[in-house]
Amino acid sequence: MDRRPLDRDSSLKTMELEDIATRISALDKWRSIFSSQGLEIRTPAMQATQDPHKADEEIEERAETTNSKKHGTFPGSIFYSIPRELIIASDLGGQPISIEMAMALKKILFGNTFQTFNYEWKKSFFKFREAFSEQAYGFEAEKGGTRAIQLVVQAHIIKYLLFTRNKHEYTSIKSLSELSQKQQEMALATSIADILWTTGEMKRATTCLITSDSYFTESPDYKTDNFTERLQLFEFVEKDKLEKFVCAHIHCFKEEGSHGVILFLYSLLFSRTIERIQQDLDHTISHLLHFCFGNYTVRQAVLNLMLTGRASPHVFNGDRAVDDENVEQKYHGVLTRSDVGYLHWGREEMEHNRLPQVGSMLKTPKYPIWLCNINGTYSVLFGTNMSLLCDWKMEHSFELYFYSGQSTQRKTAHLTIDTHSHHWEKTYKIDEGDHEKKFPSLEMTIRTKWEGAAINWHGTMPFF
Repeated sequence: MDRRPLDRDSSLKTMELEDIATRISALDKWRSIFSSQGLEIRTPAMQATQDPHKADEEIEERAETTNSKKHGTFPGSIFYSIPRELIIASDLGGQPISIEMAMALKKILFGNTFQTFNYEWKKSFFKFREAFSEQAYGFEAEKGGTRAIQLVVQAHIIKYLLFTRNKHEYTSIKSLSELSQKQQEMALATSIADILWTTGEMKRATTCLITSDSYFTESPDYKTDNFTERLQLFEFVEKDKLEKFVCAHIHCFKEEGSHGVILFLYSLLFSRTIERIQQDLDHTISHLLHFCFGNYTVRQAVLNLMLTGRASPHVFNGDRAVDDENVEQKYHGVLTRSDVGYLHWGREEMEHNRLPQVGSMLKTPKYPIWLCNINGTYSVLFGTNMSLLCDWKMEHSFELYFYSGQSTQRKTAHLTIDTHSHHWEKTYKIDEGDHEKKFPSLEMTIRTKWEGAAINWHGTMPFF
């Protein structure tokens, strides 16, 4: 038998394989170069995808599969390109992150050093609505794991705009729509600095920014993400200097592609310090993020850290010692009144009589602003009258405003709360069925603080 055609075919296949191997080697070389500069190579298959979000999701799915095979089912493994203008110079004077700091950071967030944030977290930043618009003060914050963080910052922005920007002047609700882009940026910078300074016990705070350099490489005990290993930490012991620094680099938190929410979260944790956060927690939790239904959500400890400066896992007043099977366990609650409050309503929790009993420290904050957790979705409720929290007569009838952050809300909802009229209870007593079917969840949330209150929506179709 003549084997020459077969040999020729075999030679051709060998040459093709060698050519493919050479191309792959070259591609890997360029990918390494691009990666070191904070850039990425997109394959033709990615470029052909019409929807860029789908392309990123396809990349992440492949990365997740690889990561899962190596380290178990840990979602997310790579970060995407950060625009050059959002990367700071490596010689700005910050402290480069070490692999030990990065490992401690990931352990307190995820419980291990191999998980990384998923696509939703990577793309999240602090995005304002259009300047000089009806809701110029507000963020666009759709449903998802980062929403809680965005809405706590939103609450602090409202505090700044209504109460601390012009301390000796009464500010009306109308002023919230009269904001330029510069004023939006100032409000965001001041609010971020205020939260970080409170977290650092009014003595120090740390801001994290991204550089073009990586300060360590992957190891058997740590999975890199081309983001965390490029951090520089800037520590401040004066609040004024902190505010100026954040304001000068506010684009690193508010521009698309900045990973601004993650940068803020990292800054929050380093401001408190990992050691103090571990002391704040109790035996009920070991890390700050919860993975459920394909996404990460923040635990109550993160919200309390942003609201009170302490990462306590519970919402009741003070710490409690409870005997559990003859073993005394200490549960950490809220120790001080916060500037911004917290209200919680959950239908399923109510049905099973497991609704957390939010204490007065959070229900009665220093400013009439509350972060609302309504059936696991976050929003902000606020008033413009400081007397509401210090004069009981003001609680007979008063005005509140509600902002959800969702794109479907075109106008800030205006509510009048009447604590003397209890006509809503008559309907409830006639039919003691599911009262949430008759009353919106927002109304039930408000009644966790003002029991029996009647709520007038002023013609707006009730929602939430």
